[in-house]
Amino acid sequence: MSTAARPLSSHVPQVGHVPRLVLGLNLVTASIYFVAIAFFFPRGNTYLFAIFMVGEVFHVLQVFAYTLTVWSHKTAHAFATGFAPPVDIFITVAGEPVDIVRSTVVAAKALKYPSFKISVLNDGFVARKSNWQEIEQLCAALDVDCITRRVPGGAKAGNINNALAQTNGDLVVIFDADHVPVPEFLTKTVGYFTDERIGFVQSPQYYENHPVNYVTGGAWEQQELFFGPILSGKDRTSSAFMCGTNLVVRRSALEAVGGMCETNIAEDFLTSLFLHEKGWKSAYVGEVLASGLAPEDFSSYYKQQFRWARGSLEVIFKYNPLLRRGLSFQQKLQYLTSASYYLTGFVVLMNAVLPLIFFFFGLVVFNITTMSLAAIFIPYIFLSLLTLQISSNYTFTFRALAFSYGSFWLQIRAVLAVLSNQKTSFTVTSKQMVQGSFLKLVIPNILYIVAALIGASYAVSREGFNASVLTNIAWAVLNSALFAPFIYAASSYGQRQMKAQGSPESVVKAPAKQPAPAPTDVMHV
Repeated sequence: MSTAARPLSSHVPQVGHVPRLVLGLNLVTASIYFVAIAFFFPRGNTYLFAIFMVGEVFHVLQVFAYTLTVWSHKTAHAFATGFAPPVDIFITVAGEPVDIVRSTVVAAKALKYPSFKISVLNDGFVARKSNWQEIEQLCAALDVDCITRRVPGGAKAGNINNALAQTNGDLVVIFDADHVPVPEFLTKTVGYFTDERIGFVQSPQYYENHPVNYVTGGAWEQQELFFGPILSGKDRTSSAFMCGTNLVVRRSALEAVGGMCETNIAEDFLTSLFLHEKGWKSAYVGEVLASGLAPEDFSSYYKQQFRWARGSLEVIFKYNPLLRRGLSFQQKLQYLTSASYYLTGFVVLMNAVLPLIFFFFGLVVFNITTMSLAAIFIPYIFLSLLTLQISSNYTFTFRALAFSYGSFWLQIRAVLAVLSNQKTSFTVTSKQMVQGSFLKLVIPNILYIVAALIGASYAVSREGFNASVLTNIAWAVLNSALFAPFIYAASSYGQRQMKAQGSPESVVKAPAKQPAPAPTDVMHV
């Protein structure tokens, strides 16, 4: 089937059924590994052991949480095909190129649904974007409502809340400016609201430009795991959360929590927590119903990831899910594990530094043979990776792992920003590629590889190629290999145009762009 003929909705984040035997063995091997290193292996340096164990506690808890999430994807939501209350469609805009906004508006106008109103939420004026008037002209030409804010505040959340006060549909759909919906978007989501306790319905984000270059490919592969097995698993416990776009939310539910949260740069994540806390339920539709754009340069990707990390971490430090009385135990666990993912940066740093400490100072965590450690570590890591692969229907990639691992310094910076209460502004991810090299953003990754090379040489000169030296060299090589794709993405090579990878069916073509109206055809307002 050609890509032109293949429907967008066939491109779903893949979810595989993991046999309970595999999940059980994964938990058993993780437990055996942890108990052995914590209580039975002879320890080396006491301080290194303590640091190492903090990281391993984090790792094992993440394994247990992920296993619980993907244990089952069976979710029963009521759905009424003929249910069709009035809908307001919000398309949030803050300086995005006019042709991108046009594509989304045109697609929204083509939705198959009896009663909806489109409003373009134009934040270009308050965001001081040069094209805000062009957006107004575009809306006039396409005969849709344009709500241009004149008073700033609350970033994207404030933009949405401003529009809520000027509209009255029972349901509100939110699309980012670059997320183009399929005609069936409403008919495949609105029916869930026949259950009066459903507060919102989320569908995946899909990056149609993922084959463009190395950055877009890595960004999509990271998202694919989240919008596949993770959110599908969270849906079982009504723990899926809003992801900013491609979602439908009940107006009365939003009003019950005071609208979208304006105090956090991850407004969608925190608003979801407030909705669940008030007893509202959520539903996740694991089918791609809108296609958007991944950041095409490393700088934009880095800023996006930092914003997500900063916003999510604030949920832990300022709105700890464990202390929210309205949440179920499973919801508390799911919110905590999702937010705490961004603490991984400290664990990565710890794992990476341990070989360097051995190289330069000869200090070790354990006084054991390499084979003894391998005997319990290899089954544990093998089953953990196998669970990831099966649950993602074998779509999880080394590049996705490397992008997550290589982001360690970004995540550490986000933690420090939260703890120091550093002000971080909301910035819209650029929809146009910024040319150049961004190696300055990965200096810690580069310095690590340099230090590993120097340290390995020093250790060999000191002790020769004994087992301890070879084992630590192997760990340093693995860390360097995981940092390398991230460094490559930051280089000018990472932004280079690439041919589509994989089979033709793996690529979705962008909806045809409508020609820009001539100046004489534009209605000025």
